[in-house]
Amino acid sequence: MSAELKKRIQDLSSLYLEEIIITRRHLHANPELSFEEYNTSKFIASKLKEFGIPFRDNVVKTGIVALLSGTKKSSSGHVIALRADIDALPIEEKNEIDYKSKNVGVMHACGHDVHTSALLGAAKILNDLKDEFSGTIKLLFQPGEEKAPGGASLMIKEGVLDNPKPSAIYAQHVFPSLEAGKVGFRGGKYMASTDEIYFTIKGKGGHAAMQGTYLNPLIIASKILVELESKFLGNNLLSLQQLKGVTENIPTVLAFGKIIGNGATNVIPDEVHIEGTFRTMNETWRQAAHAIIRDTALSLAKQSGGDCEVNIVPGYPVLINNEKVTSDAIQYAKDYLGKENVIDLDLRMTGEDFAFFAEKIPACFYRLGTGNADKGITAGVHTPTFNIDEFSLQTGMGLLAWMAIQSLENSNNK
Repeated sequence: MSAELKKRIQDLSSLYLEEIIITRRHLHANPELSFEEYNTSKFIASKLKEFGIPFRDNVVKTGIVALLSGTKKSSSGHVIALRADIDALPIEEKNEIDYKSKNVGVMHACGHDVHTSALLGAAKILNDLKDEFSGTIKLLFQPGEEKAPGGASLMIKEGVLDNPKPSAIYAQHVFPSLEAGKVGFRGGKYMASTDEIYFTIKGKGGHAAMQGTYLNPLIIASKILVELESKFLGNNLLSLQQLKGVTENIPTVLAFGKIIGNGATNVIPDEVHIEGTFRTMNETWRQAAHAIIRDTALSLAKQSGGDCEVNIVPGYPVLINNEKVTSDAIQYAKDYLGKENVIDLDLRMTGEDFAFFAEKIPACFYRLGTGNADKGITAGVHTPTFNIDEFSLQTGMGLLAWMAIQSLENSNNK
């Protein structure tokens, strides 16, 4: 039966590809920023109505939750969830394509149009195959992945993981460095936590020629940045020695990308503003590092006669894929695509708010290959020329549908 079902899903994925490409191009041409996805939400709702799938909208304003119940006779009450994010980025698109963004300064440069379209395609396939499975598939169309505090955290607060509660959740994300038709997985820790760092360094302004009458906050800022660079350079081994029981080298990034000191050639400003990011793979070290960053900035500012306000804004947690759920998903993918089309992934220091879901229930977040070097489709995410080989939509929707049914079937057999 599995071979026959797989063939039906593959055939439906091929049959619906043209329709889902049109869906994706509509979404790509009409991107909306985080928590402003009102028209996107209406469009998703219209497609679900067209498919005859019941749903609830206005979740975190623009999110949608749909429930698809199988009709195969069974006593199963198992539930699994599939998630797609729906928001775009504040990037001006430079692609010259028929479906180029119509919204100036907004672009689906991270592939959320792909995620949404693939999930809609999977929903249509699963709705066609309701007689092939028992249990329930919960479809989450999530707003605001690109903006703190992350739409996932807010959807959880509004109860999307309840009534009914899924036993597992899956999501896929575009991966332009991987050829379309392939997918990648990694069990355990996969993506970093993401925190925002803000410093306001205060000195005393004045005329640059009047030495002794001012306290230059730019100099204090430079001391802080150099000291933090020294402490966190490499594998931050000196800092890790402060943590009892930690012997591993924990991947860590502390980087500062913005500094503003509104002075002039002969004007010393009163204060300097610095913004940066902190990322790591260990929650204990994450909290300890926050203290090191804060203490270093405050002490150096004080030693220099100035002051420093430190604001560390916690972002997304470390994304940890459940080992068992991911191991099963890898086997599903190999069965569906062939083992030659399933790769192992490396750790990534980028972040993803799907981590909030992974904290609550067993989860698998994997990569969907979308690149095609022969066609010149190689641009990375978050760039103005990002695009995909649209054949990846066939892989994306088909694999989601296959994994959902196989996951329910496995749960039913336990």
